[in-house]
Amino acid sequence: MKIVIAPDSFKESLTAMEVANEIERGFRTALPNAEYIKVPVADGGEGTVQSMVDATQGSIIKLNVTGPLGTKVQAFYGILGAGYQGNKKTAVIEMAAASGLHLVNEESRNPLITTSYGTGELIVDALNRGIEHIIIGLGGSATNDGGAGMAQAIGAHLLDDTGKAIATGGAALAQLATIDLKDLHPLITKCSFEVACDVNNPLCGNKGASAIFGPQKGATPQMVEQLDAALGHYADIIAQTGIVDNRDYPGVGAAGGMGLGVMAFLGAQLKPGIDIVMQTVNLAECVKGADLVITGEGRLDSQTLHGKTPMGVAGVAKAEDVKVIAIAGCVSDDANVLLEHGIDALFSITPRALPLAEVLASAKHNLYCTSKNIANLYALAANR
Repeated sequence: MKIVIAPDSFKESLTAMEVANEIERGFRTALPNAEYIKVPVADGGEGTVQSMVDATQGSIIKLNVTGPLGTKVQAFYGILGAGYQGNKKTAVIEMAAASGLHLVNEESRNPLITTSYGTGELIVDALNRGIEHIIIGLGGSATNDGGAGMAQAIGAHLLDDTGKAIATGGAALAQLATIDLKDLHPLITKCSFEVACDVNNPLCGNKGASAIFGPQKGATPQMVEQLDAALGHYADIIAQTGIVDNRDYPGVGAAGGMGLGVMAFLGAQLKPGIDIVMQTVNLAECVKGADLVITGEGRLDSQTLHGKTPMGVAGVAKAEDVKVIAIAGCVSDDANVLLEHGIDALFSITPRALPLAEVLASAKHNLYCTSKNIANLYALAANR
């Protein structure tokens, strides 16, 4: 019997690999002779680096970079290891690690001045280590600068009408007059970039970066108008530079317009995060010949349908006609819709109503116990 365990992390409590380990431990109590294949996965958001490093026996690189407010912060990215089947040396970067909202306290949040420069520094470090393929996860950013800070870090000169470098932050984009790319990092053209992007927002307008994501980053209604105009001007100057005008391309408004920046300055492709991750960890090959696939995440609800890990895993499993069980910390009232889209059974590990702190602290034990009981049931059914 072959069982594939491919969960996402349980946020704030267990990494995806820790989730996979506890599921395996529980299942082995009833099915000790089964073959277990653990493939920690993610959907391109928080935890993607750790999941992909764990899945490929890779390594984490830590370094100090420029944070959203211009002060130094410790950030990280991953380099995939021997378990990666690709033919290029590959790194995985989460934008939030260097430019994330969690790095700015609530009182200091101001997308007029926050910068994505630190994300660019992570890219430069990876390039300098000989990386030939970089996967970047967008989301969770504190910025609304269209990736301008990232562009500055990789060598682009963003200049005002006097020929001086503009300041960092979304507001400064209104002063942009020219873009000079002569000093762009020389290894960028030798590297391919894939960007995990799970929103369809354009750059500007009432569905754009500033209007939709600006308020959560501290933008007032007046700031939203200012930032939206600045991003529009930024897109004008990018187009005048001879770069394809992608301001209306679905997803370029992600992470404060970072989607536009990575397309313009890195030549990146925007793709659904779960698709990038599953392809990189070779999940489809792992599932071939399996008798059962187990997936999960911290919370299962109707939103899981929209590009989340369990649905991506279920899609791969169903292509091989393999049954799928999903395990979560919490299963919401509307989660049963998932049973119509490739998941065969849903289980919550939380035994009773508990304070959140206690739920998180007991997640490992509860996951083991739940997995053990599911395995016992599965073994009973298999032996009928």
